[in-house]
Amino acid sequence: MSEDGFRAFNRHYVGVLADWGIVANGRNPVARSNVCPAIAPPGEPSFHAFSYTVPDKGAAPSFVIAGSGEVPEGKENYRDHVICPGDTSPAGLRAKADYVLGEMERRMAALGFRWPDTTATQVYTVHDFHPFLANDIVARGAAANGLSWQYCRPPVDGLDYEMDCRAVSVERVV
Repeated sequence: MSEDGFRAFNRHYVGVLADWGIVANGRNPVARSNVCPAIAPPGEPSFHAFSYTVPDKGAAPSFVIAGSGEVPEGKENYRDHVICPGDTSPAGLRAKADYVLGEMERRMAALGFRWPDTTATQVYTVHDFHPFLANDIVARGAAANGLSWQYCRPPVDGLDYEMDCRAVSVERVV
């Protein structure tokens, strides 16, 4: 999507969450990854999966970290701030991954967690990240419990690499 298209998608998405009573004080409290399957995509934007919590004083600590692409959030636009824009060489992808890994680490640290705490990590890209998988992702600890590669694109044109991670004690596929 274009940046304008992504903003329109987000307005619709947050509207659905508001209809469900999930939006808190006008803010979206949902951790999510917006990705576009490169092969056999759905005909329209849709929800594929979600996580939720229930109170349980005996449960292990858990978290779900929202997906991040290779661009700092909170800027006026993405296009002027993309890490290595248009560079899908191994070096360019490594730089993108390094930024995103750092963002995942920053988000986990804000909640008091690190890579060893994760139960699942996902990479979303259509590009080959294997040249730096062992030395930059696995060695950093981001694949402590395996790594799932989703052959998808981040939702905004010009982005090439996205990740998310979580630590959950129960995961159900329906």
